[in-house]
Amino acid sequence: MSKKENKVLRFPSAPLKADYQRVQSTYTVREIKQLFGLSERLIRRWTEQGVVQTAASSEAGEPLYDFQALTQFRRVRELRSRGLTLRQVEAEIQGQMNLFKANAGQVTRLLTPFEEALILHERGEQKAVECYKEAIREGDNVADAYCNLGIIELEQGNMARALDCFSLSLKNEPRHVEAHYDLANLYFDAGDLRLARLHYESAAELEPSFSPLHYNLALVYYRLGDLDRACGSLRRYKELAPEDEEMQAIDELLKWLEQACQLGNRNNSGVSSLEKKNSVH
Repeated sequence: MSKKENKVLRFPSAPLKADYQRVQSTYTVREIKQLFGLSERLIRRWTEQGVVQTAASSEAGEPLYDFQALTQFRRVRELRSRGLTLRQVEAEIQGQMNLFKANAGQVTRLLTPFEEALILHERGEQKAVECYKEAIREGDNVADAYCNLGIIELEQGNMARALDCFSLSLKNEPRHVEAHYDLANLYFDAGDLRLARLHYESAAELEPSFSPLHYNLALVYYRLGDLDRACGSLRRYKELAPEDEEMQAIDELLKWLEQACQLGNRNNSGVSSLEKKNSVH
C-alpha cells in the first residue's frame, strides 16, 4: 500500500484520497489499521501475544509486518466476512499458528520469487519485474504479482498494460482488494466514472473498512450526480478515519453535500408537484 495520500480542499476538483495500492514487503501498524479496519490496540495486542508475527522493527522501534503477516491479516478479513467475531477469528488464527509451529521443525524458510520481487520493488530495482514474472510462472502469489506489475507499468506510463495486469490479477483472484481498488483508480483517471464506481464498490464489499475507498466513492458518486450516496460514503469515511488531519475540511465538504442534497430534494419535490398539477388539468 502506498504511503502517499492526496489531500483535498474542494470536492469538484478533488483528487483521489489515496494513491494506487500495491502489495508491499513491509507494513506499519497504521497501514494495517487502514487497510483492514482493525484497531491499533488490537493489532498491537495480537503482536505481543504472537497471534501475528512481525518481520522487524522500524528505526523508531515500531513493529513492521511482512507479506506472511499480510497473508494472516487477509485470513482475518476472510473469516470476518463469514460472520465470525474478532474473538473467534483470534482463536482460529492462534490454532493455525500452533499447527504451523508444530510442523515447522528446524526448517529454514527461504524467500520465494514473489517475496524477493517485493524487496527489489521497494528498492526500485528493475529486476523486480523478472522476479514477478517468475513468480507468475511458478504459481507463486499470482494475483499479487500481476497487481504489482500493473503498478510498475503505470509508473512507466503504460496505462493499457497496467489495465491488463490488474485484470489478470482479478482473473486469478476475483476477490483481490488492491486490484479492484487500482482498477477503480485507473478508470477514474481515464474518466470512466461508471467503471470506477463498479470497482470501488466491489472493493468496498470485500473490505468495507478500507477508509480511502469510501472517500473516493463519495467523489465518484458526486460526479455522477448521486448526492445521497456521496453523503453516505463521506460519512462512512469519517467514521473510519477520525484521525484525518483535515477533518475540518472533510466536515465542510459533508456540510456542502448535505445542503446540495436538500436543495436537490426540494427541487425534485417541486417538479413532482408541478407534474401532478399539470396532470389534473
